[in-house]
Amino acid sequence: MKILLVEDDAKSAKYIRKGLIENGYTVDWVEDGREALTYCLYNKADIAIVDRMLPGMDGLSVVKALRAADRELPIIFLTALSDVNDRVEGLMVGGDDYMVKPFHFSELLARITVLSRRPKQATQETVIQVHDLQLDLLSRTAKRQGQRIELLNKEFALLHFLMDNPDRVISRTMILEKVWDFAFDPGSTIVETHISKLRQKVDKPFDTALIHTIRNMGYTIRAPR
Repeated sequence: MKILLVEDDAKSAKYIRKGLIENGYTVDWVEDGREALTYCLYNKADIAIVDRMLPGMDGLSVVKALRAADRELPIIFLTALSDVNDRVEGLMVGGDDYMVKPFHFSELLARITVLSRRPKQATQETVIQVHDLQLDLLSRTAKRQGQRIELLNKEFALLHFLMDNPDRVISRTMILEKVWDFAFDPGSTIVETHISKLRQKVDKPFDTALIHTIRNMGYTIRAPR
């Protein structure tokens, strides 16, 4: 099991890291909040132990950003901030556990064990692809054949919905409810308008159409057969 340790105090970090390694864990150590966020977005760890007072970006902000990016990494706050309001704040932003320094190392090991037993939630892919079209959910960018496609917010949301359901016919009503949070409105042409705009950007500049209209049923996105 790999643990990410986010701690700017070198003496504390070396003590914790040594103890974890002796108990069979692999440990990566970073000292800066921004570095921790970057690590978590582009690397895998099983559990993170995070101090709240960090240079670059404080621990609360790191965890908020990770949860906003749908990262389900189990997180233990390990910090000197011991007030009950501090504990509540840490848990409310997305921490799974909260320990106060000074601490007993055996208790930290026990809490790691408890978190590691929790069923892992299915992780959402951050890049989805249909044929030669890619959608990056973190950077909110689309590319086809390596060419970047500029999308407005609703165009991105509509394309995301279609690409999340390749080869499935998506009705106009489903699109209205998912992308615009509208109830069925037979008089609106907003879906047709946005589908047309997507086709101009995603299909027209390329040889193969991916977005298709299924008459009297809705729309689908599929790779060529």
